[in-house]
Amino acid sequence: RAKYLLLELESGTLLLHLGMSGNLRVVPAQAPRVGHDHFDLVLDSGLALRFNDPRRFGSLLYTRGDPRRHPLLAALAPEPLTAAFDADYLWRTTRHRRVAIKQLLMNSRLVVGVGNIYASEALFRARIRPQRRARTLSRADAARLVRGVRAVLSQAIRAGGTTLRDYLGADGAPGYFRQRLYVYERQGKPCRRCGTAVRAVTQGQRSTYYCPSCQK
Repeated sequence: RAKYLLLELESGTLLLHLGMSGNLRVVPAQAPRVGHDHFDLVLDSGLALRFNDPRRFGSLLYTRGDPRRHPLLAALAPEPLTAAFDADYLWRTTRHRRVAIKQLLMNSRLVVGVGNIYASEALFRARIRPQRRARTLSRADAARLVRGVRAVLSQAIRAGGTTLRDYLGADGAPGYFRQRLYVYERQGKPCRRCGTAVRAVTQGQRSTYYCPSCQK
């Protein structure tokens, strides 16, 4: 749910947050630990899910109740790949908001799971400039943006994620969605659609990338 992994056990549920740099690796349960390995979830198979977190921002919690009612999860917005996140919902929740659409798209009170990379990429696919005030979006804009979010996330999942620096999957393999990025970290390079140089701006202390010709 959102940035939490929910691991169901016989007696309850573990809520795992990877933080900024945490990762899970599948290893033999007896494998020697290395620096920043913090705990193992040992499986009956003799393997373990080993949590490594250099920056120590991750967390592991346990609940016996319905995890969806946990205080950390109960107030979260819809998941982007569910039916609840549709064009009508996005238009209704943005029509009175003055904030830039890129920043709102990353707000977990609007939709969860859309990080900095995928927000820039979804806005490019929707042809919407990230600095636009959210309230200026039409219903057609909202529909394009929902399609863009869903397309980007679905493609990234199939590609194993986006490895920019040190991200690896549980099997130790990098994600390959970086090769399909249209604008993210491509400032100064030609837009893959029109050839205009991609620009970068800072929004909410995060870098945003866009094409000034394709996105309005």
